[in-house]
Amino acid sequence: QLQLVESGGGSVQPGGSLRLSCAASGSTLDYYAIGWFRQAPGKEREGVSCISRSDTYTNYADSVKGRFTISRDNAKNTVYLQMNSLRPEDTAVYYCAARRFSPPLNWYSLMEYSYWGQGTQVTVSS
Repeated sequence: QLQLVESGGGSVQPGGSLRLSCAASGSTLDYYAIGWFRQAPGKEREGVSCISRSDTYTNYADSVKGRFTISRDNAKNTVYLQMNSLRPEDTAVYYCAARRFSPPLNWYSLMEYSYWGQGTQVTVSS
């Protein structure tokens, strides 16, 4: 069974950067589209970014466009989320999710993904 483990979270000051990693085990990520989601306290989980299996297409929420970059290294069975120019409103638990076979019709929908990691905390504050 596919398992996903997020890492790379931490506390940074506004304007700082972090790179999150989503490491897979139990199966190869070659067959999966990968999405990044986040959930702040008291808020619903929201889509941040998504990358296709073939690395042909990427999607970003408007709130992170130009600041975040998603990438994948199938040889390492890992997907990354580079986060630059971080803002306090980026504070959340970040989750990696995977969808097998067909790409998600609505990449931002939680229902499109079958596998989830446990999340990693990102805190942006002074």
